[in-house]
Amino acid sequence: MNGIEQVADRLLAEAVQRRASDLHLIPRRHDAVVRLRLDGMLVDAGTLPKETAERVIVHFKFLAGMDIGERRRPQSGAMEVNESGETVHLRLSTLPTLYDESLVIRLLPQSFSLPLRKLSLFSRSTVLLFSFIQQPQGLVLLTGPTGSGKTTTLYTLLDVCQAERQRNIITLEDPVEKRNDRFLQVQINEKAGITYAASLKAALRHDPDVLMVGEIRDHDTAAIAVQSSLTGHLVVSTMHAADAVGAVHRLREFGIPPGDLAETLLAVSAQRLVELCCPLCGDDCHPSC
Repeated sequence: MNGIEQVADRLLAEAVQRRASDLHLIPRRHDAVVRLRLDGMLVDAGTLPKETAERVIVHFKFLAGMDIGERRRPQSGAMEVNESGETVHLRLSTLPTLYDESLVIRLLPQSFSLPLRKLSLFSRSTVLLFSFIQQPQGLVLLTGPTGSGKTTTLYTLLDVCQAERQRNIITLEDPVEKRNDRFLQVQINEKAGITYAASLKAALRHDPDVLMVGEIRDHDTAAIAVQSSLTGHLVVSTMHAADAVGAVHRLREFGIPPGDLAETLLAVSAQRLVELCCPLCGDDCHPSC
């Protein structure tokens, strides 16, 4: 193993060990800074010499099947690694900047999950959300900023729902973030013709109890989610909005008629990560805590 591979492995190992959701390599004029997103906060994790950072980014791009010769346009890729016996799915994104390419890696541990009782500080909210997931039809939306735990909440609710109610759950995702043998998971691939619309038509013929649409991001996905719930299925999805009311406004902006919303929308939940003070360290929590 050469030096660059060791540096890359060390960065990934630290990110996985500290339960980071994202690993950032940000170029600067003379070096590159390494940052980790921990519980929604970006934390500096060191610096790399400029040449080392460039070679580390090329190394990750090669492993993820990206074009290592292309540095002028954004690229995305994916790969899986095994870190300390744990399978971690990685989503990579590069972005050309003033000085060099920037790399962000989203880390998605495949075995990490939360029990239902730890989803929220408020037990009543958890019970209420789970009651909506057990409804026979309708639309349930989870909103919040990037990194607020929407996907974790959604997967936990669906996992418990399948385990306790034995329901047929089909997910349509772009990309599949966490693999779960309890679900039928469909990877959206627009280039191959596996669109949300085509996948939905096929999924509806597959006798689903619950349909999960990864994210409502435009008119097409919004229409698909609402149409599916109108056909007598339970549809759950996520959406980026400032609050629960904002999600309703966004659906209206996507062209969803008010009558369809009144007919299908069961609940909208807005969630945030709440920063807690460490009882040992105070405001600035040490990484070992």
